[in-house]
Amino acid sequence: MSTNSRAVIEQKITSPRLSLQCEPIASNTTAIRSLDWDRSRFDIEFGLRNGTTYNSFIIQGEKTALIDSSHVKFRSTWVDALTKCIDPKTIDFLIVSHTEPDHSGLISDILDLNNDIEIVGSKVAIQFLENQIHRPFKSTAIKTGGELDLGINPSNGIHHKLDFISAPNLHWPDTIFSFDHATSILYTCDAFGLHYCTDELFDLDPDAILPDFRYYYDCLMGPNARSVLQALKRIKNLPTIQTIAVGHGPLLRHNLDLWLNNYQEWSGQRSQGEDYAAVCYISQYGFCDRLSQAIALGINKADAQVQLVDIRASDAQELSALIGDAKAVVVPTWPNKPDAELQSSIGTLLAALKPKQWVAVYEGYGKNDEPIDVVANQLRSLGQKEAFSPLRVKQSPDANTFQQFDEAGTDLGQLLNRKKNIATIKSFDGDLMKAMGRISGGLYVVTASQGDDSNKRRGAMVASWVSQASFNPPGLTVAVAKDRAIEALMQVGDRFVLNVLEENNYQHLFRQFLKRFPPGANRFEGITVMEDVAKGGPVLGDALAYLDCFVKQRLETTDHWIIYALVEHGNISNTETKTAVHHRKVGTSY
Repeated sequence: MSTNSRAVIEQKITSPRLSLQCEPIASNTTAIRSLDWDRSRFDIEFGLRNGTTYNSFIIQGEKTALIDSSHVKFRSTWVDALTKCIDPKTIDFLIVSHTEPDHSGLISDILDLNNDIEIVGSKVAIQFLENQIHRPFKSTAIKTGGELDLGINPSNGIHHKLDFISAPNLHWPDTIFSFDHATSILYTCDAFGLHYCTDELFDLDPDAILPDFRYYYDCLMGPNARSVLQALKRIKNLPTIQTIAVGHGPLLRHNLDLWLNNYQEWSGQRSQGEDYAAVCYISQYGFCDRLSQAIALGINKADAQVQLVDIRASDAQELSALIGDAKAVVVPTWPNKPDAELQSSIGTLLAALKPKQWVAVYEGYGKNDEPIDVVANQLRSLGQKEAFSPLRVKQSPDANTFQQFDEAGTDLGQLLNRKKNIATIKSFDGDLMKAMGRISGGLYVVTASQGDDSNKRRGAMVASWVSQASFNPPGLTVAVAKDRAIEALMQVGDRFVLNVLEENNYQHLFRQFLKRFPPGANRFEGITVMEDVAKGGPVLGDALAYLDCFVKQRLETTDHWIIYALVEHGNISNTETKTAVHHRKVGTSY
């Protein structure tokens, strides 16, 4: 089968639904898309509402290059799809955009078919692969400015030449972009992607995919906003880009300005100011990368700056500068017998710490870690202030673990921004804020839960910025601060419950859900709840009424998300009792 024809291969299993799509996207260029329709979790355990795809690409000049492979779950069908598109023996190069398993899971299978393939990737990627596939292979390490000339395709005379751009930390330290001058396609792997499974090859309906595009950015790219801006600068030096061939979701062709401008705007907002937290991790060790991303995501939610730092991959000068300039530093546990290179990097990190920095430690769960208390005591002996209590991991991280790390990051972000937020409040016009404070509202508790009983994430918060928003269908809006933990459970397609508090019976619920909880704490301890009454989450036993809601849309403001939800059903316990009302004195706080 030629690369200019199309094939769709269905995997004959009932659950999960997996399929493969092979389709030309430009001259001599074919996309192989692995469609994972039912995947509901990814990376730092953020929920997926629309599945995901894993995209790889074939480019044929005089020589042939394959860009990335696929997830190991597609082993039984992906190799068949590849061989229907092209004879694997004719593939000269395998370009590894980065080595995360969802893009590199079938590299060994490719080498089984053609052991003469030359693997092209960043220096760090080649090092990672040596430890990942445990077999010899030909390789070439490239960086920004590197080229790969595939020559002229004999069938149509088109000359394919690739330029490479280093894009570290998007979102792994080994990422590279590839640009084909013949087709003006930029291959970016995770950057600009989205978890959205569809048969549509391109971004024909931007409104449909924008919420998932933004959610993906917030979870994976936002914690690396400084690195995103550096990558965008390098992209501007390229000729006009016609298509961004992403590693996840539909390819971007019809609305490129929208997607590029979004990345520029969002990353610019997250990179303002010099104070930042350096969240360190050790690549390819335990769960360090995922756990560090969860902390970084939480810091971003609090509108604070963050920089992810790979202890293993950063050179000594860069590592020292990133740690020394940070206002807070978060450190993972490291192997109790690190290799000489990692030991040197750990020494560089510890030497770069400054007396007035906030520091914290988390368990990387690499199974042979230095005990977390030993690392914590070592940090305390250097005289730094503790940013949050050590985060301990007793078993393979699950959704609750990642939620705990996210919440710890949010607490740290609020700590970093405390002085700035106080200054902002003081700068408001007093009379204006007193007038704003006269806007009153009811008192409610929003609850939400996701996952099954063995791996359930739950959240709750007091809300007073609630309003009915539509009659038919019945709908309401809730304003949720960006740094609220429950915000992650109120994405488009999620469900939640609005518990209406009773006028003369709300103080105990108000105090319970208004107080600060340590990361990972059970917010419902001591409170009567009914778990199976509503789809969206727990119903409070002492609530006057509840409304079971489905998130339809989200509108972003500077510091809140306005959640528009359809009310699917509800009930009231007492039709004679009034809703509790909240009156404020000023508009600078709830």
